[in-house]
Amino acid sequence: MLNKNLNHDVISSPATMMAVLKGENMIIEIANDAILETWGKGKDVFGKSILMVLPELVEQGFDKILQDVFNSGITFRAYEMPVLMVRHGKTETIHYTFVYQAQCNVLGEIEGILIIANEVLSVQDEKEQSPGSEIVARDIIEQKRIEKELTEARVFAELATVIAEEAQNKAERATEIAEDAVKSKQQFLSNMSHEIRTPMNAIIGFTKVLLKTNLTAKQKEYLTAIKMSGDALIVLINDILDLAKVDAGKMTFEQTPFKMAASIAAMLHLFETKIQEKNLVLVKEYDQNIPEVLVGDPVRLHQIILNLVSNAVKFTTKGRITVSVRLLHDDEEHATIEFTVADSGIGISEDKMITIFENFQQATSGTSRLYGGTGLGLAIVKKLVESQGGSILVQSKIEEGSSFSFTLRFQKTKDVAALELEMLELDTQIKNIKVLVVEDMALNQLLMKTLLDDFGFERDIAENGKIAIEKLQGKSYDIILMDLQMPEMNGFEATEYIRNTMHSNIPIIALTADVTTVDLAKCKAVGMNDYIAKPVDERLLYAKIVGLVKKTSLIGIPKGAEHENPAEKIKYTDLDYLIQRTKNNSGMMMEMISAYLEQTPPLINTIKLSLRDKDWDTLHAAVHKMIPSFSIMGMNTDFEIMAKKVQEYARSQQETDVITDLVLQIENVCIQACKELEEDFQRFKSQTHG
Repeated sequence: MLNKNLNHDVISSPATMMAVLKGENMIIEIANDAILETWGKGKDVFGKSILMVLPELVEQGFDKILQDVFNSGITFRAYEMPVLMVRHGKTETIHYTFVYQAQCNVLGEIEGILIIANEVLSVQDEKEQSPGSEIVARDIIEQKRIEKELTEARVFAELATVIAEEAQNKAERATEIAEDAVKSKQQFLSNMSHEIRTPMNAIIGFTKVLLKTNLTAKQKEYLTAIKMSGDALIVLINDILDLAKVDAGKMTFEQTPFKMAASIAAMLHLFETKIQEKNLVLVKEYDQNIPEVLVGDPVRLHQIILNLVSNAVKFTTKGRITVSVRLLHDDEEHATIEFTVADSGIGISEDKMITIFENFQQATSGTSRLYGGTGLGLAIVKKLVESQGGSILVQSKIEEGSSFSFTLRFQKTKDVAALELEMLELDTQIKNIKVLVVEDMALNQLLMKTLLDDFGFERDIAENGKIAIEKLQGKSYDIILMDLQMPEMNGFEATEYIRNTMHSNIPIIALTADVTTVDLAKCKAVGMNDYIAKPVDERLLYAKIVGLVKKTSLIGIPKGAEHENPAEKIKYTDLDYLIQRTKNNSGMMMEMISAYLEQTPPLINTIKLSLRDKDWDTLHAAVHKMIPSFSIMGMNTDFEIMAKKVQEYARSQQETDVITDLVLQIENVCIQACKELEEDFQRFKSQTHG
């Protein structure tokens, strides 16, 4: 109970009587020695009703006063009230100044009553004890009254502190319970996603494979129906997971430089076939005043527009769909953009527009039956927009169409855009990619073999992370497709070993049936380059494999460079500047090269560790120390620009895939520069001693 924490001096004070009564039955829970003494009933009163311990209170109506305080919560105060008390077998009239105060829990519910009392002498008593001293008696009584009020004030102040402390403790416990509930919910969603997606991956994957074979018209019709049903189920799973993530506050938004125009054009390309099938017209309106590169979350932007365009296509049987993107406002740092998706479809009634963004709401009760869907799409759109500080509006007329508009603010940047993932068509010329598939389920192994064979790629299969590491130690691969949940060694553990123990930068794509934020963050933390959700989209898989392999081949030393003729090998350093500065003094050049060789490897290590640990200050300082060395050693200014970009990211404490790639490029370049400068150092050394 909260009152057990009251000041010991107050509880044990002989001048202040105090008791705590619990519940409407007024059970004595706490009583100090002073009040036990005045009751004269001994210490065997705890756990009993005060009305049973002191029945004379009932005769004088105090039970009603206590009950009124308990029911109303209104404090009752009395000054010098005469009370008949039976103590030690004798009835006495005693004058009390006392307070009955209701005690509440953190929810504001009354749990009991606090009694604070002092026994006093009346003026008449004082006169009888000291004849002729009425003035003195009154002064003493006034002094005692003030002392009692001060005592009451102190007790109530301490009580308020204790109540606040207990409320804080209960709030902290409630927060912990809520956080545990969110974690449990996330884990449940993760498990549910995995359990449903894993068989769906095989169903949809093999359906796609079969659709590529020679089929009768009837067989193709049946298989197409299976694929459409599977796709609809996956959309439903995605909607439920996304809604849960937004509601739990677990939805994260990247801040990545991207090209707005190219990004939207690529996304709208997905709808062209469906729009042509329905004989609709797609109109694209794009404001050319929008900056080419902006910083934001292109994936979530795609998700918002995809939902809106998907609805427009679904509910429009004739006419056009217009996607408009225009610049509303911009300044030196930000650009505010309005996106509008308008259609000439069935429209929404005015009374339904109020609830259209709520969960499981659709335009009419028959919408789901006629057009399908769950009514979650617009709820997710609204939450995604508002979670990024934007707003969304709808205008609609029945049988005329609907227009959904939303605004988002993006940060301006001078950075280059992150490499856009193009939906590459199958290139039969790309045949030399070696893929290691790490997957424990036989069905999924067979599906991945089939897809990779269609791509014309070489592939090996490992049943778990442990076998994958053994294969990596004996053979070279271009890329790894890594399942996450496997026996013996899972995908996270295997990736961590590959990155930290084998020190390999081989691209790794996570194959995950769980697309919750929890696992995606973990994928990134252990060093995976990308992920693809099950069921696997073969075009997306192909694009990601080819994109990552090509990107890796552009970073650092080209493949096979170590076998090239030294005269033809790419050189990253140029000592012309150093020769000019030292006036061709070999000794001074050796001293500066030696300093670079001594300083650079530890700086690279510090940069990598501070990025991993998100120690932004250390990262900023380490990159700052490295920047001057690029020009001193005659390295291309592009690398200095890269380092400055890392410095900018560290200053703004933004963790993106871009900064990871930049650090990797800088590391590879500096390692090669160290090798070159070591050779130059030995050459100068031999010349000096020669």
